[in-house]
Amino acid sequence: MNIKIIGVGKLKEKYFREGIAEYLKRMDKFAKVNIVEVADEKAPENLSEAEMAAVKDKEGKRILAKIKDKEWVIALAIEGKQRPSEVFAKEIADLGTYGHSDITFVIGGSLGLSPAVMKRANDTLSFGKLTMPHQLMRLVLMEQIYRAFMINIGSPYHK
Repeated sequence: MNIKIIGVGKLKEKYFREGIAEYLKRMDKFAKVNIVEVADEKAPENLSEAEMAAVKDKEGKRILAKIKDKEWVIALAIEGKQRPSEVFAKEIADLGTYGHSDITFVIGGSLGLSPAVMKRANDTLSFGKLTMPHQLMRLVLMEQIYRAFMINIGSPYHK
């Protein structure tokens, strides 16, 4: 299985990089995981609706440029589908079983994802209504993907 995580912006904090590196190492036996960073746009506090749309559009074009036609895309969004870890694990296993072994997760920038990215997505995922920094979301996503693999092999990690 090939898993790609596309994230807007650079991961600057050492503790996030170390946490993600740990999960990358753990997942090595289950999947090839590739993290792709795309540049973020400056988004000051007082942007108009049109300016916010322009920022999301520019970031969206960068994201879409990193996605191949054959990839199954899951967009992370507050308004996405929530599911328990066991259901997420089964969905990951089913995707591999039914010919979708290239899975791409997309994490937007501070303003979220563009309509074009949401339209390209095959599915959505939400970890709840809380707003999290996109850097933290990368780490949380990595842990949940690892957890899915652990559930699927019957490991006690999940308990």
